[in-house]
Amino acid sequence: MTNIVVLGTGMAGFGAAYRLRAEGIRPTLFDKNSYYGGHTASFRDANGFLFDLGPHISFTKDPRIQSLFAEYVDQKYEAVQINLNNYWRGHRITHPVQLHLNKLPHDLIVEIITDFVKEQHGPERHIANYEDWLIASYGRRFAELFPMTYTRKYHLTTAANMTTDWLGPRMYRPSLAEMLRGALAPWTPDVHYITNFRYPSNGGFLSYLRDLPALADLTLGHRLVAVDPQQRELRFANGVTTGYDALISSVPLPELVPMIEDTPRDIVEASQRLACSTCVLVDVGVDRSDLSEAQITYFYDEDIAFTRLSFPHMLSATNAPPGCGSVQAEVYFSRKYRPLTESPDDLIDVVIKDLRRTGTLRDDDKILTRHATVIPYANVIFDLERTEALKTVHGYLDDLGIAYCGRYGDWGYMWTDESFISGERAAETALAKCPA
Repeated sequence: MTNIVVLGTGMAGFGAAYRLRAEGIRPTLFDKNSYYGGHTASFRDANGFLFDLGPHISFTKDPRIQSLFAEYVDQKYEAVQINLNNYWRGHRITHPVQLHLNKLPHDLIVEIITDFVKEQHGPERHIANYEDWLIASYGRRFAELFPMTYTRKYHLTTAANMTTDWLGPRMYRPSLAEMLRGALAPWTPDVHYITNFRYPSNGGFLSYLRDLPALADLTLGHRLVAVDPQQRELRFANGVTTGYDALISSVPLPELVPMIEDTPRDIVEASQRLACSTCVLVDVGVDRSDLSEAQITYFYDEDIAFTRLSFPHMLSATNAPPGCGSVQAEVYFSRKYRPLTESPDDLIDVVIKDLRRTGTLRDDDKILTRHATVIPYANVIFDLERTEALKTVHGYLDDLGIAYCGRYGDWGYMWTDESFISGERAAETALAKCPA
């Protein structure tokens, strides 16, 4: 009767519960919210529009995860060919931009390719940060116009203040032949790390977690306020206290660490140096479905409020009423770099104005629903302080025997399948630490 407690009911918590079930253990999962799912939650509003808490799609190539997720939605999912594009100064450019320069002004194309060739044939550049990597990969002109600008909007700091630990397959490095081919004419290179994806036919992305209540005892509406690792005890804001044999946490590290009793000051300070973005999601539903050719569009212009748009009705027809379309805009802030100082609701009009300015919405579109949601923890920012601060925090949690998982426990750039597997790994760590 091992008592394993999991903090958080998102994708990582789901992975932990799934792994523990294989050992015959039914854990208790606590969540501060009145609903389960964490960032994987989905909500249908009073007007019939369904929105996820951020643009979620499953593009894992892991056959085990593919099979598992399909099973949890009874094989009822949409298999969608990915279509991504970019908006820059009125131009709609196929993604990734570096392979589709033909939509840009000719003089700019010449500058970009000239700079690219110069960089490739010059002395090898020392890579000390993300800015160095971008210039070495694309040449300075392209790097400054596109990824370095997008970095300021999405990561909220400069590329010079970021490491390259998060890159993986996310940024494609082209050859000269590839850049020239895309500069001369449209083409369809198969180089993006996402080619197709799956999305539940009904109920939004949360449907992948539909059976979580069957795997664990869910205790919702419990906000953690203290952890006593010596007594193996948790205390919640509503006065509830509970013990545990092993603890797994997906709580964001800057929140978790200060709640652990007798934590040394330097450890707390290290946790506060971990940077993360806050996202204001502005959801809009209209009386027209032909809003976009792409499911996701990236916006580089810094005078446009949103960094990225996604279109939930293009993921599943059940996400919007018949004949209607929906758009979700992401506007980013950061406690460390760009604090949110305005009311999220005030951003709705700003976003709608920019949707019209960029041609996504027409002046005569009838807006049927509109609302804003704040996501306090959105994307981990891989700034230059992250590596050492995270090493300090994780080392402390390891010493206490607290297993951590998910984007905000591992403090990494995780996709859905990676978060699930992170939860599984944390469960194995917790099992090893349970009293004999």
